[in-house]
Amino acid sequence: MIGDKLSLKKQDSSMVMAFMWVTFISLLVGGLMGLLQTLVRTGKFNLPFGIGYYQILTVHGVVLGLVLTTFFIVGFQFALMIKTVGITTAQRKWAWASFWVMLIGTVASATMILLGKANVLYTFYAPLKAHPIFYFGLTFVVVGSWIACFVNFNQLFKWKKKNPGKHSPLLAFMVVINMLIWLISTLGVAATVLLQFIPWSLGLVDSMNILVSRTLFWYFGHPLVYFWLLPAYMAWYGILPKIIGGKIFSDSLARLAFLLFLLFSIPVGFHHQLLEPGIDPFWKYLQVVLTFAVVIPSLLTAFSMFATFEITGRQKGYTGLFGWFKNLPWKDVRFFAPFMGMVAFIPAGAGGLINASYQLNQVVHNTIWVTGHFHLTLATTVILTFFGISYWLVPVLTGRKLNKKINNLGMIQTVVWLIGMLFMSGSMHIAGLLGAPRRSAFSNYQGSEQAAEWIGYQYGQAIGGSILFIGILLMLYIFIYMAFLAPKGVEEFPIAELPTGAEPTPWVLENWKLWVGIAVVLILFAYTVPFIDIIQNSPPGSPPFGWPIGNGS
Repeated sequence: MIGDKLSLKKQDSSMVMAFMWVTFISLLVGGLMGLLQTLVRTGKFNLPFGIGYYQILTVHGVVLGLVLTTFFIVGFQFALMIKTVGITTAQRKWAWASFWVMLIGTVASATMILLGKANVLYTFYAPLKAHPIFYFGLTFVVVGSWIACFVNFNQLFKWKKKNPGKHSPLLAFMVVINMLIWLISTLGVAATVLLQFIPWSLGLVDSMNILVSRTLFWYFGHPLVYFWLLPAYMAWYGILPKIIGGKIFSDSLARLAFLLFLLFSIPVGFHHQLLEPGIDPFWKYLQVVLTFAVVIPSLLTAFSMFATFEITGRQKGYTGLFGWFKNLPWKDVRFFAPFMGMVAFIPAGAGGLINASYQLNQVVHNTIWVTGHFHLTLATTVILTFFGISYWLVPVLTGRKLNKKINNLGMIQTVVWLIGMLFMSGSMHIAGLLGAPRRSAFSNYQGSEQAAEWIGYQYGQAIGGSILFIGILLMLYIFIYMAFLAPKGVEEFPIAELPTGAEPTPWVLENWKLWVGIAVVLILFAYTVPFIDIIQNSPPGSPPFGWPIGNGS
């Protein structure tokens, strides 16, 4: 069995909905900033009130890439844990604590960005310097998420104590894996913020080791992608089979895929630093190999999902080579939106292989191609799946039903999103191949020989951004309708089950000490020697974590 399906009490629903409200407010704010960016890049639009381009660029990246995703994921995962393993009064209090600590940090960082005192972009690379409150805010967001991690760990621990000899519920197992990835990877960004950026921004030190800070950031930055992606995989493995009327294809394969993500998602940050000096090429190559290893669990997932679709269709009596495919519930937005996210992951994954390649990366490095890839992975695959989850999760939390009106409007919203992203991401990919830089406003290269070649694709991005903003407004209307106006009733919390007589899951897949131990060994192997090299080969006389950066080095 996957696990007991427990009910969500009113106080549980209120807590999860608090995370959802922050999510959708972030969607509006971040989406508006994205629209303004695309308009500015056409060279035909100027920002009002003295607002700077890099100010809105920072808001867009931080609010959508960090705030929206983290709040949705933590809230969604709390819902999964409560439904499968339960929650105690003390755990619920700590869950609320995680929400408030994250929210305080978000407000603090966002305020500094909006005041123009933290125009440091999503990656906040030094020597760009923000107000100290910005860095303290980021610290609060991370600490709040750590509280959520330990609540989730404690929920599964208590369930295991009450159910000796039983396998963890699949979705609870997946949540703990994702939170382990998050906890381990955020140690890097916490270290650079606490030990480098905060002392520097406070004026306590006047130096920083740039390469150390970037290495610590990307130790976190790439696992962040899988922290976003794995909740979508949770929905694909553990929710979609129920929605289509089927069963989980293989509990063992699902757990193995998540364990492989734990092993291969963290020791790969150097593939974001392939063109940076100061890192030995051998260690870059090693981490590129580990990056490509992440393809394996993704292919396992693709096989598992389509096996589920086909088996379900054939059990329902659909014949022919593709009869099962034609008869999937295409008019059910709870299936359609996540499925289209899966489809988008095909070109997104291919682009990821190019980004991670030691040779091909040099063609697209620091071009807007990378931004286009980002919009296919996070802004299409992940976000469409999150939207698909919202269509049943919000009614579950508010005691309402997903009616035909909202289902049909959700179908329209999904199509609008796909069209907008086709223009947006497609234009970014093509312009990137032509050399258009990322992170740059039109004014940065206006008048150059290449500008005329890129301008058409800048208009394509503006068209895509405008269509996507319409999709955002539609989604916000849908969210508010589901929260307040939809017919009252009981909506199903769809948790898939294993087929009768399924093969038992090997116990080695739940040996936490083994898998966490292997992950730690891989991380130490991939980072220890090159990190020591980075510190030892800093300029003479510089401290281990610093060298002067006032000259822009």
